Amino acid sequence: MWFGIRERSRSEGSTPTKLPAPLHAEWPGLASAPMGGSSDGAEMGPAEASAIALEEVCGALPGGGERRPGQEAMARRVAETIESGSHLVIRAGTGTGKSLAYLVPAIISGRTTVVATATKALQDQLATKDLPFLQEHLAPHLGRSFSFSVLKGRSNYLCRQRLNELATATAGDQQQFDGLAETADVEDLATIAAWAQETSTGDRSDLPMEPSPATWSAVSVGSTECPGAARCPSGDDCFAEDARAAAAFSDVVVTNLHLYGIDVASEGAILPEHDVAILDEAHQTEDILARAVGFELRSGRFQGLVHRARAILTRSTAVANVSNTASQLDDALSGHLGARLVPAASAEVAAALRLAETRLGALRTELLGLPKDGPGDVGPRRERALRSLETLTDDVRAALDLEGGPIPGLKVAWTEGTVGRPSLQVAPIDVATVLHERLWQERTVILTSATVPANLPIRLGLDRHDHRYEDVGSPFDFANQSMLYCATSMPEPRDEAYLAACHDEIERLVNATGGRALALFTSRRALDAAVEELRKRLPWRILHQDDMPRPLLMAEFADDETSCLFGTKGLWHGIDVPGPSLSLVVIDRIPFPRPDDPLLSARRDLVGEREAFRQIDLPLAATELAQGAGRLIRSATDRGLVAVLDRRLATNRSYRWDLLEALPDMPRTGDRGEALDFLARLVD
Repeated sequence: MWFGIRERSRSEGSTPTKLPAPLHAEWPGLASAPMGGSSDGAEMGPAEASAIALEEVCGALPGGGERRPGQEAMARRVAETIESGSHLVIRAGTGTGKSLAYLVPAIISGRTTVVATATKALQDQLATKDLPFLQEHLAPHLGRSFSFSVLKGRSNYLCRQRLNELATATAGDQQQFDGLAETADVEDLATIAAWAQETSTGDRSDLPMEPSPATWSAVSVGSTECPGAARCPSGDDCFAEDARAAAAFSDVVVTNLHLYGIDVASEGAILPEHDVAILDEAHQTEDILARAVGFELRSGRFQGLVHRARAILTRSTAVANVSNTASQLDDALSGHLGARLVPAASAEVAAALRLAETRLGALRTELLGLPKDGPGDVGPRRERALRSLETLTDDVRAALDLEGGPIPGLKVAWTEGTVGRPSLQVAPIDVATVLHERLWQERTVILTSATVPANLPIRLGLDRHDHRYEDVGSPFDFANQSMLYCATSMPEPRDEAYLAACHDEIERLVNATGGRALALFTSRRALDAAVEELRKRLPWRILHQDDMPRPLLMAEFADDETSCLFGTKGLWHGIDVPGPSLSLVVIDRIPFPRPDDPLLSARRDLVGEREAFRQIDLPLAATELAQGAGRLIRSATDRGLVAVLDRRLATNRSYRWDLLEALPDMPRTGDRGEALDFLARLVD
């Protein structure tokens, strides 16, 4: 207990999920009647069928698997939701096994399903592990097979047309070959060309090497550039089109949340028709969908168009003018970095965009003047350049049409990046309106994550539709495996003495646990200062997040058991290091979002000053805090301590419980000695 603060039960104000008893049913009835009844005439609903199926397939896991009541409860809720045609928001703690819990009932239902994830790691897990496992162990018992496929954005696939054009041009044009060699790796291009003769997917992730962005760009196209299969000479032999065709005939399609957002924005133009959508890592849904529904204007888009147009228009003034427009837009945007703006209300930005619109129009006229059936590859290059130009022109016009003010459905614009490389970002302030019109009324949606903000249904507009919100807990014994320590003796984070006290506290904690720490910081400045100072004080290896590429960094941290890893936002998510290499997670401050974040400031304006903190900032901070703390316990044998070096977690009466409710039920202490004793016992 922290200084006499009353401990509050997590169940106050809510009804806990009642978990079902163990199941010992036979499979034959399920195979003959997966959605209605069993072979002996007894009725079997979808929830029961899914629970039985889940128990059976989990028994085939290495080691025989183990019964997880939360996983079973989740499978039942997903099955009931699909059957009723409603929606479900479900929080399933780390270790629940949520992917099998939603895949099994979705497959049993026979409904076409799209699973969208926020990370490539989870996408790969579903496609290379979970779904093949279910094909082997679930399908035979169902009495029918099921198919699945992976669908990515078009730029992830090799473009045969680009590769053909590249081979033709470089074979007879030394100037073009030299120009290509300045950006792309010629040897890697040769490797890609050889791989193209063997691959059945054309998926970049299947390459035996990792090409540079410039190299891959030379042999791929984005959705804003591709004219479509019907207008491309290689359209009948296109990897991206093959992937879309496979998805159209698949029972389960795995994709990413960004592509799903683009599909919602385009009213179903990207993904195949489907009955059920499962959005995993749902805590990121609002921001990812907002970005997907919006657009970006940056000089790179203009220069990409220039590169495509120059290949077929020689000595063109229109091409040169568009190239100059890119640098003028950079200059106009650089003065607004990090700020919201209404482009039409900014004289320099509006002038740059209007000039861009005029010059794009002139270039369009020249491109249209080229024959569709011109010699060589002029025709397909013309089509791609026109497609890119038209999309860019539409976005320039949309930016000029933006209005100001916190109006529901309105889009907000802001500038991010660096001086010399700024970009104008445009996104809807409130995605609820778009989702109400184009998602919730179209299909059943399951949203799940280990951390789900309590107000997520409201933020996404789901509160206007039939839905259910549940928490099935975690299989881990946090009461015996972990402890939460809030450093109540430290100064307030805004105090001048806080930084030095923070370094001292990290030193004490890391010494107590013998290294084995992940330290998470809310700012880059705090990270750099801590690494510089503590490398002088601690005998263990301290890895900075920028020391090496992410996969290698994580491997080094896991393999060097006493090493420490220090990082910022990128390490708050997706870190999975079970075992003694990670026994301590240190969080420097409560991760409240930046007050000057342009998109969040627009959302705050929309809900009003009085409600902004509780509706916007606090749920985000609670979710991020839970994500950071969730890096600690990753298996049933893990033990460790989460240390939050921000006394407000224990002392601020207005919001501390909102933050604690997002965390697992760990024993809590504000006493440094108790925390150090706990760590010492871990080492012993």
